[in-house]
This record gives sequence, C-alpha cells and structure tokens, in this order.
Amino acid sequence: MSASSLTILGGGNTAFAVAANLTLAGFEVTLCELPAFRHTVQPLLGTRQIALDGVAYRDTACLQNVTTDFEEALAANDLVLLIVPAYAHRPFAEACAPHLRPGQTVVLMPGTFGSLEFARVVRERRGPDLLTGTDGLVIAETDTAPYVCRKTGPVSAHIWGVVSGLGVGVFPATRTEQVCAGLQELFAGVRPYPHVLAAGLAAMNPVVHPAGVLLNAGRIERARGEFYFYEEGVTPAVCHLIYAVDRERRAVAAALGLDLPPVDEAFHRAGFGPRGDLWSVINGSRMLTQLRAPGSLENRWLTEDVPYGLGAWVSLGGQLGVATPIMRSLIHVASALLGIDLWKSARTTEDLGVAGMSKDELLRYVAGSSPAAAAEAAPRRP
Repeated sequence: MSASSLTILGGGNTAFAVAANLTLAGFEVTLCELPAFRHTVQPLLGTRQIALDGVAYRDTACLQNVTTDFEEALAANDLVLLIVPAYAHRPFAEACAPHLRPGQTVVLMPGTFGSLEFARVVRERRGPDLLTGTDGLVIAETDTAPYVCRKTGPVSAHIWGVVSGLGVGVFPATRTEQVCAGLQELFAGVRPYPHVLAAGLAAMNPVVHPAGVLLNAGRIERARGEFYFYEEGVTPAVCHLIYAVDRERRAVAAALGLDLPPVDEAFHRAGFGPRGDLWSVINGSRMLTQLRAPGSLENRWLTEDVPYGLGAWVSLGGQLGVATPIMRSLIHVASALLGIDLWKSARTTEDLGVAGMSKDELLRYVAGSSPAAAAEAAPRRP
C-alpha cells in the first residue's frame, strides 16, 4: 500500500491537523464529513484551505477536495483514514459501507477496537466477501492519534507535538506488513502490533483520562479548564489510580497471550516524554504539559474514553474471565457524576461481532490466517 493521495474522514481537531500537515508534505488529500455535520467543514468548501502552525508546518494548506459525498470521497482513493471520536465509528461505517471496494484500506486513528465494529457493520451491510481474499478490504487501527493537536478556528489548526511511535493493528493481521509499510510514508515511527486486539488494548487515553478527570472534577468545574491538566492535574496520587487501571488492562491483554508495556513505558515509546515512572514521563513531556484541562466534565475524556475505552475492556475481560473491578468502579462513578448511565453506551463484544468467542476463536478471527478465515470465524446471526 503506497499512496500519493488519500481520503480523510472527519471534521474535528485531528482530522483538520492531519489533512493540513499531509497536504503540506505533498499528499493530495480529500476531506469528507458526514452530511449531518456539514457545518464543521462548511468554512472550507470554498477555499479548501487550512492554516496550520505549531511544531510541524507553519503555512496554509490547500486540500484536493472537501466534501460530504461519501461516494465521491471513497472513489477517489484506496487509502482512507477515519479520524473521529469512537462514538462516530459506527455512523461513519454505515455511511462508508455502500461505497467501499476491494483493495481499499481504512485506518481508524485511534481505534480502541473500532476496527472490529467497523468490520461488523461492513459484513452486515455487504456480506463477508468484501472482507476476504488477498485483495479484500483491510481495516486497521492505531493506538493513539498521530499528533497532539487542536483546531484553533473554523479553518485553522495547531500541532503541539508529533507522536514518534505510532502503533498499528491490522484486520486481518496477515496484511500487517503491507499496511504498515504504506503508513510509514505518512507518519513517523509506525510499529506493528500482532493484531487489532493488541492495538485496541494498547490505547492510552482510557487509561489516563477517566481517572485524571474524575479526580480533578471539582477543579475542572471551578476553573472551567483553565489549568494544565497533565502538569498540574496528574499528580503522584492520581498516577496511583492510573496504574491500577493499567494493571487491569494488561491483565486482559495477558489473557490473550499479550505482554503489553505498562502505561509509563508506553508513553515513552510513543514519544510523549522521557523514560521513567508515569509522573516523570508526563512532567518531562513538552507536548503533554502544554495541554489545558477540558472546560467541563461533559467532554470526550469521559463520554468517549469511559464507555468506548474502559467499557470495551471490561466487556472483553468478562468474556475472557478477567476481573476488572477498578475499571467498573470508574464507569459507575463517571455515570453518577454526569447523571448518565454510561453502561448503556459502552462498547461491547457484541458490538464488535465477537461475542461468545473463546480466546483461540478470537485470535483466529483477527489473524485472518487464510483468505476465508475471517468470514468463517465470524459469529453467525439468525
């Protein structure tokens, strides 16, 4: 997979930053948003220009195309980057499904198992054939976003830092080398995971954000986010709770035969900060220490990272017989804090299309060790 042009799906912080940065690097980029969220790209429809600054380029990028027409956007390129919150994975999958074709690659940045939910939607809408064969549709996910960035206006974005170690899991895993080789042309330090389950369990946002936000809830409400979240809010005591969440995450991974690095080492390998314990990595990070806290408690660090991160890990852990009491507690507390039952929106193994699978069945399913393996291992619906 090598591409001089690509399609980016989404209209938020990271989608804007990636679209602008890759355009300035010489790639032809089509940016596509759901019609219901046309307002996020409306300011670009005339000029197609995004002003970018920060540690990367400081220039104005002129994109190849900006649209809300998925047929047009997906016909343009074989490589598609889906850069949206986890709760948008399914709506985008449903919008994409009629227009996807063999030979395309869709990469969720990041995924937290979203690649499997995307695959389930495609399988249900188009049947299993599109996902099988040596030239079938490939779906991948990363363990984090490629940049620490924000939109700074309707047509502008800022990049504080570039992730130097971007982990990638591919579905089916037999296509890993091909996908990673292509992504290395776009992003720094691409490194493969054995499969998408490993990539989903390696996501760091659900490890850090829920614990950090809940233990800083009063300050977030009082200051409306006017403090540096990582530098001031993630204190040594907060790190203790984060480590407890992390131990449960790694236990779920171990049940699949995975030995994932702890959160502090993972942050260092991604390029966020120097090697050390979590507090040292964070406080030594030029990227993270510049980030302010969310302005309210109703933000993605709870509404996304709790149900789609912790919830997904709890669901998979339960299927594998791994207890996750700390994660469960955080979901209960976050639900009480927001007055919303986050369990109702939690991503489950049913959503991923893998409910009831044993460890061995799960591993065969994500491996795709033969052209028909993914279809054969997928659960049958009545």
